[in-house]
Amino acid sequence: MQNNLGLILTKRAFLSPDREAYVDSHRDLRLTFRALNARSNRLANALLDAGLEKGERVGLLLMNSAEFMEAYFALAKIGAVVVPLNWRLVPDELEFILKDSGTRRLIFGSEFVDTVADLHGRGPRTDVTQWLQVTDAEPTAWFAEPYADFRDAGSDLEPVRHRDVPGVHAADDDMLYIMYTSGTTGLPKGVVHTHHSALWAIFTIAATTYYHEGDRYLAALPMFHVGALTPLAVNVYGGATSVVMRSFDPVLAWQLIERERITTGLAVPAMLNFMLQVENFQRFDYGSLRWIMTGAAPVPVALTKRYADLGIGILQVYGLTESCGPACLMDTENALRKPESTGKAFFHTEVRIVNDQGEDCLPGEAGEVLVRGAHIMREYWNRPDATAETLRNGWLHTGDVAVMDEDGFVAIQDRIKDMIISGGENVYPAEIEGVLMTHPQIVEAAVIGQPSETWGESPLAIVVRRDPSLGAAEVVEYCRGRLAGYKRPKAVEFVDQIPRNPSGKILKRLLREQFPGPAPV
Repeated sequence: MQNNLGLILTKRAFLSPDREAYVDSHRDLRLTFRALNARSNRLANALLDAGLEKGERVGLLLMNSAEFMEAYFALAKIGAVVVPLNWRLVPDELEFILKDSGTRRLIFGSEFVDTVADLHGRGPRTDVTQWLQVTDAEPTAWFAEPYADFRDAGSDLEPVRHRDVPGVHAADDDMLYIMYTSGTTGLPKGVVHTHHSALWAIFTIAATTYYHEGDRYLAALPMFHVGALTPLAVNVYGGATSVVMRSFDPVLAWQLIERERITTGLAVPAMLNFMLQVENFQRFDYGSLRWIMTGAAPVPVALTKRYADLGIGILQVYGLTESCGPACLMDTENALRKPESTGKAFFHTEVRIVNDQGEDCLPGEAGEVLVRGAHIMREYWNRPDATAETLRNGWLHTGDVAVMDEDGFVAIQDRIKDMIISGGENVYPAEIEGVLMTHPQIVEAAVIGQPSETWGESPLAIVVRRDPSLGAAEVVEYCRGRLAGYKRPKAVEFVDQIPRNPSGKILKRLLREQFPGPAPV
């Protein structure tokens, strides 16, 4: 089989044509692998008929949907480059990404018609020339074509088999997608993955994880995120059924686990925490669920243990957009024995922890995480300086701080930029957040550093409380005996909600702007 990611759907449709491939959580849509592949082929051929050329960028501004998934594989088959778009962005942010990537065609959902109309009205400030609107019953915007009509005018046949279009079909080091980072600081960077790197991410996950025949996987993250897009491709490769949530809802998650007999899935820690807040969630039958992967943010030990008490394994995964997903994974045997760890390097992956001089750290010594493997990104799009800074001597420099023990288990501490230096000591907010999350009256917690005349920086705890009577003094006292004195929060602020990006990471930049300090003396 040619090294083209789109052809894994072709092969799976051949091997398992009648197996359920895709279940939509919000509408009555169930697709077999044969049906999903046919829809993908129709779109691929329709785009070729419309003059699409190899390497053209096509943007996807869609909620989680079969249209997103079929478009991803269709574009891969014919050598186009996918640009997944974060639908939480405002038009100015989307304009930057569209222009920076050189996107020529845009497939968008009716939910975003006002945003897209704004973009269309900006004329040459984007390079988009074709606008395809996914609709249910809504009329199509005046400037757009109906997506379904456009797609269904194409042939069901495999484009690589019945078309002779020189130079269209992509493989190996040809670009597959440009995925823009969430842009928590500065302008977002476009992470370039190729057919080679994306396929090796699939092989790496398949070689390391614990899938069974007939697995049914709950997909809760937005598809514009690598934490959704790569696992969905793994499901196609392995023949698992993807049960996809259009958007995350904790009650619906339990309902789907019961109704669809979900066996595996992935959700960020904040999602798992919200699921535990559902009133009387034990009324749902979750006996089919073996494990849920979680990552994208530090995983509180208390969260792992609470799910273990329910008989559900929590497997910490550590990865990045730049690694196409995989870096480290906790195995089922050690998940409870080492709940603070994100496990060992994936099968086809190498991980090192290094100090400021680039030397390997001793066991238990904190340093920067470096990752190497065939699934690492090719580059940052149009950012050679950032690429050179991040990719050095074949290693991806992550900017994350971790420790590795004698057995190779990695425990992520925090982002280097989020580390607090208090009185000359390094303080990692994730450690404090983990302690705070064990308090029965704390729903969410985040920790940032505030300027301190005495210590340089001091930790501030920002807390969402379950009981309004919980006071700051009680929170600080709770940390006594659980954290060294220099790590304990010097102050506490209570909020209704902690800001997060779509992958569940706390937006520390916004919190630092909201609570600039100085810290109390």
